[in-house]
Amino acid sequence: MRLTIAIDGPAAAGKGTLSRALAEAFGLAHLDTGLIYRATGRRTLDGTPPLEAAQTLSAADLEADDLRTPDVARAASVVAALPEVRAALVDFQRAFARRSGGAVLDGRDIGTVICPEAEVKFFVTASDQVRAERRFAELRDSGHEVTLDGVLKDLRERDARDSARAAAPMMPAEDAVVLDTSGLAIDAVVAEAIRLVTEKTGCQPAT
Repeated sequence: MRLTIAIDGPAAAGKGTLSRALAEAFGLAHLDTGLIYRATGRRTLDGTPPLEAAQTLSAADLEADDLRTPDVARAASVVAALPEVRAALVDFQRAFARRSGGAVLDGRDIGTVICPEAEVKFFVTASDQVRAERRFAELRDSGHEVTLDGVLKDLRERDARDSARAAAPMMPAEDAVVLDTSGLAIDAVVAEAIRLVTEKTGCQPAT
């Protein structure tokens, strides 16, 4: 059975951690689609027009060591609101999703636009404060000079852009299971997601 798992949600909700865990558990390939937009946004900071940045994106661009910085996150949110940029990146994501052996993709419009036919869909969320604390700790531990208030402000502004954009706004798919990770340890979230995937598809975890 070809299995595609679509995972959406706002920044720092835990969707990346969950996606990697599910990919490992079920032996699936994993794509963090946010990196595609972050890499595109990063190139615009260097002066490359958004559409050109998307059309000429390379694998090397996805390996840049500054893709998790606040400046790049803001640029990613801006370019992700452009219909022409999203269109340029859709085919790559869809091809990855239906690859032989199955895949897990996480982003903001996977279950609604990129993979509406995905066998399993999750929308992972958490409170603004919890997400800000997680992202603040991540950035601080990486050596970035940030404040919790500043991170919270950036997250809320990005949420507003991502939810209000005309092109593929961030929202749960109608058939997505919503997982609120605010008060849950990641192990509990992963265990529940594995249970739901198994229940829905009959697939058993490999690990």
